[in-house]
Amino acid sequence: MAERNDQEEIRLKRRAELIEHGHNPYPARTKTTTTIQHLREHWKVDQSATISGRVRAIRLQGGSAFIDLDDGTGKLQLFLQKKQLGDTFASLTSALDLGDFLEASGVTFLTKAGEQSLNTSDAKWLAKALRPLPSNWHGLEDVEVRYRHRELDLVTNPETKTIFLQRATIVRTLREELHRHGFVEVETPMLQPLAGGASAKPFVTHHNALDIDLFLRVAPELYLKRLIVGGFNRVFEVARCFRNEGIDRDHNPEFTQVELYAAYHDYRWLMDFTEKLVVNIATSVHGRPIFIHEQQEQPLATPFPRITYHDAIKQYTEIDIDAVDDQALVAAARQRGTDIPDGLGRGKVIDELFKTHVRPKLITPTFVFDYPLELSPLAKKKADQPTYTERFQLLMGGTELGNAFSELNDPIDQRQRFQEQERLRDSGDEEAQRVDEDFLEALEYGMPPTAGLGIGIDRLTAVLTGHHTLKDVILFPTLRPKS
Repeated sequence: MAERNDQEEIRLKRRAELIEHGHNPYPARTKTTTTIQHLREHWKVDQSATISGRVRAIRLQGGSAFIDLDDGTGKLQLFLQKKQLGDTFASLTSALDLGDFLEASGVTFLTKAGEQSLNTSDAKWLAKALRPLPSNWHGLEDVEVRYRHRELDLVTNPETKTIFLQRATIVRTLREELHRHGFVEVETPMLQPLAGGASAKPFVTHHNALDIDLFLRVAPELYLKRLIVGGFNRVFEVARCFRNEGIDRDHNPEFTQVELYAAYHDYRWLMDFTEKLVVNIATSVHGRPIFIHEQQEQPLATPFPRITYHDAIKQYTEIDIDAVDDQALVAAARQRGTDIPDGLGRGKVIDELFKTHVRPKLITPTFVFDYPLELSPLAKKKADQPTYTERFQLLMGGTELGNAFSELNDPIDQRQRFQEQERLRDSGDEEAQRVDEDFLEALEYGMPPTAGLGIGIDRLTAVLTGHHTLKDVILFPTLRPKS
């Protein structure tokens, strides 16, 4: 523990004095009767109330004091008088610090200035704060400290709390919409013998009792599709996932996504469904179908534009990926400033072109569909274009929000795709997927035509609320430890 500063030493001394004089600065119970918000909304003069909250301001005036109390629902002024409180007044005014939690009982009244207040007849500590809060005037401004100590960010920056209330609204609305359309919420393993369902490097751990290595899931996809095989026609999971990858504005090693699967539907039906889902979620957050980009409101006009993956790359790079061989593709990509390391496979080169030159340009919500086979090991091939798949991504605000397929349900084709992924893995691609025999066995029992979608909750929250980085919308983002 670091050495305490003078303010902290004073607070520790005051704590000790409270205990010495018979006060418990950390009681287990409170007699609170109402919230400050409820009291204000149903205000009547001369009504008795007991409220509790954090001390935000202290103003001493001889034998009286004014204290601002904040309980998270609102703020109310307490009025304390020595002649009414007796010895309690002295202990309060001598030992009270900003940030302490108090319980206060009294009767409501209006000051001469018309301010709603509580004439306090009794008060006691609920928690003594041993560290001072950041300045109430300026809030917590150091971005690194805001991410590392979110509790202080929430206490001092009201707008931060708004972000996470909006995030809660997004998740709640998402669940309500899916339940309304007949989807069943399920839970699948977070510890998996194989990390499947997405192309990503996993975290590995060891289970001592079984003496086996297990992986933190990179996606719930394969288990959810096994439930489709088992007869759940519509399922979804709000899933915590983990990928051992870099950290930037769009990536955090642990993140939340929703994955949903609907039997007897395809990716075109799912585009329509996704469009309505996103519009309804945005409306629940903002009261109307908009999102925020560069601090400006942007309409969520429907229908969302739709463009094929091939045409999107051609439009923004002037490269026809169907008309060039591997060598010419690499040369054209590098000529346009794309970072292409030596030895990168064709699929990865195409993907880097898209990420560098297309994705950042798509601010208005846009469906990019029909992805190359090399990039889509779990999606069904297009019947008329077998080098492409029935896959789409929802791009919005310059980032990818959702990824969806007409799911591959041919077990022989799926095995061949997995085997190709294994070959990529053997050649050095750590993100390539593995052959999952349990999943393949499940497919051999038969899976109906199915549409599947994954949406990143963190990214959706950031884009809808106009925040530049996921760290702003994840309560406790992963950070490098302090040295």
